[in-house]
Amino acid sequence: MVVQTRGRHKESPLKPLGAQPPPPRATGAPQPGASPRSGRGLPLKQPGRQLLCGAGAMRKGGTGRKGAKSEPQKPCRPLAQRVRELLGLGREGSLRGWRHGLQALIEEKGAFIVRADSKIWFTFILAAFAGVLHWCHITTLFENDRHFSHLSTLEREMAFRTEMGLYYSYFKTIVEAPSFWNGMWMIMNDKLTEYPLMINTLKRFNLYPEVVLASWYRIYTGVMDFIGLQTKTCWTVNRGEGLSPVESCEGLGDPASFYVAVIFLLNGVMMSLFFIYGTYLSGSRLGGLVTVLCYFFNHGECTRVMWTPPLRESFSYPFLVLQMLLLTYILRTPNINRGSLIALCVSNVFFMLPWQFAQFVLLTQIASLFAVYVVGYIDSLKLQKILCAHMASLALCFILMFGNSMLLTSYYAASLAVIWAHISNLLKSKFIGYKDFDTLMYTCAAEFDFMEKETPIRYTKTLLLPVVLVVFGVITRKAIKYIVWVLSQKDLCEREDHFNHGELVYHALQLLAYTVLGILIMRLKLFLTPHLCIMASLVCSKQLFGWLFGKIQPKTLVFAILAIMAIEGSANLQNQWNIMGEFSNLPQEELLEWIKSSTRQDAVFAGAMPTMASVKLSALRPIVNHPHYEDAGLRARTKIVYSMYSRKPAKEVKKELLKLGVNYYILEESWCIRRTKPGCSMPEIWDVEDPANAGKIPLCNLMSKDPRPYFNTVFQNSVYRILKVTRE
Repeated sequence: MVVQTRGRHKESPLKPLGAQPPPPRATGAPQPGASPRSGRGLPLKQPGRQLLCGAGAMRKGGTGRKGAKSEPQKPCRPLAQRVRELLGLGREGSLRGWRHGLQALIEEKGAFIVRADSKIWFTFILAAFAGVLHWCHITTLFENDRHFSHLSTLEREMAFRTEMGLYYSYFKTIVEAPSFWNGMWMIMNDKLTEYPLMINTLKRFNLYPEVVLASWYRIYTGVMDFIGLQTKTCWTVNRGEGLSPVESCEGLGDPASFYVAVIFLLNGVMMSLFFIYGTYLSGSRLGGLVTVLCYFFNHGECTRVMWTPPLRESFSYPFLVLQMLLLTYILRTPNINRGSLIALCVSNVFFMLPWQFAQFVLLTQIASLFAVYVVGYIDSLKLQKILCAHMASLALCFILMFGNSMLLTSYYAASLAVIWAHISNLLKSKFIGYKDFDTLMYTCAAEFDFMEKETPIRYTKTLLLPVVLVVFGVITRKAIKYIVWVLSQKDLCEREDHFNHGELVYHALQLLAYTVLGILIMRLKLFLTPHLCIMASLVCSKQLFGWLFGKIQPKTLVFAILAIMAIEGSANLQNQWNIMGEFSNLPQEELLEWIKSSTRQDAVFAGAMPTMASVKLSALRPIVNHPHYEDAGLRARTKIVYSMYSRKPAKEVKKELLKLGVNYYILEESWCIRRTKPGCSMPEIWDVEDPANAGKIPLCNLMSKDPRPYFNTVFQNSVYRILKVTRE
């Protein structure tokens, strides 16, 4: 349809005799003496005396530059002559000539607009296709891994382990409340999460995604009920192996299914943004194709949304992609309009609100932009406008998070030599081997350890790392040559004739920052790997490889690279598709069912952080600790709770638990012996914190045999033991 539309446009009519041809335009082919960057043509010198315009002309208040120019100057034409030529009047100024000239201009402009629009729409169609593919991919992987559509409500809630269950519990609270505003009041005056404290969870945690999704769910179900359409289908599932049947509901009317579906839809849109991003950055739709395929070929290194949908990055990262796309546009555009800055500010807000670690990523962005400014690729005015957008978004997030101090301390103090909270100790543990209880709780977890040695090997097998190293090398070489040239010039008027692409230099510096983050904390490679995919799109950039494209067709080169990538990439995808499973956690199901049926509604529980999230979510009982470990007060509470796995006396541990108001302690015997690496079992961690008791038998081992007289065993299965804290 688009091709037919373009074919119906008529050719421009012939100009009348005597009419002057229109001046060369930037949208056409380069004219003699044209700048390779801007495409603006410089007319050939004409004999006779001419006035000079632009940077080469006499400067205001100066004497001008002396000496011969290596390139011809652009001649100045009288204003009247330029107006006449624009209107097609020619030297005679006839009305007929003006009419034909205006008609030619309109038709020519119209044809150009149609061609441009058709290209843009084709790009959007390809982007939408990429988004649908990714949505289907992650939805299929999630269903294959857990058989989520056939799980009961309790099993679906148990599938959201650790902090995922904690976040989902607030979505459930708003959904099941009598009204939306009643649910909002409940999460802003929460007494279950950190008993006996009442906390505003909307301030403490990053819960705006749950608030938005809960409001959408209530609107959706309300509208469907009003018009009489069914939103879910329920049936009885026979689980076999002596297990009781369960009811399973499928459809967007089921809260868990709705919650997950929106997350996957958002991450499908993210892939569409990646295609547009790669296309815009490289200047070719082939670049968008390279970005998307690199993401798919390295999917396991790029994201974990298909395994852990409720994590904060699942909501936050798509908006970082949008934010960096907007930033690229701002860096590439000479004149920034207010709308671009507002869009950048809004994308910053949507990136920061869902995730507590977003501020550190934006810190690396500011550092990269400042480096780009220092070497002269952007001016101070543009940098100031970008910084203003960042500060405005930070202030807005601070207000929306009810004055959450972590936004300020983490963002601003991180730019200083010493960082408040536990972040400085975490970095010290990476570089100088510093150890304490809190840092070991982080570094002993695989996602907070250093990057795996196998990760760069996997990058290399898919050819992602070699391609990006070539791109990075070319950018570095051109940037260094440009900087040397700038330093050697007294006049910078010819800067556009050299490598002056600040957005490419920014992406190279941002790659270095993400590399450092990914190496230090493996969890943060989710920023590194997608950025590698974006950088790979630049293999299609004429600014970088125009000299090569003169010898070989770009499509030939790109498809050859993709063919080699597909060898290992297709194997990676096949490995993901081969993952088949069905979620089942019978010991925890027995635990939760016993809690709901055998304890009071106000009974207070303590235990391992992942288990506490499930107790709050499914049993709706008050807990004293939970997996959101970034808060200093919560870390102190967890340290008290985890003293059950230390070598302290039982009497001392009981005393501290009673201060927190604990009625029941859920003991997991596996925590006494398991360790991810040497020095990372719970008793070994406590030996660092409490060397005075080192060498004694861990308390958890003693409690497994006989918890009396300080505790009584009231429930026990193969994994969990519930100890009731005695009051005498």
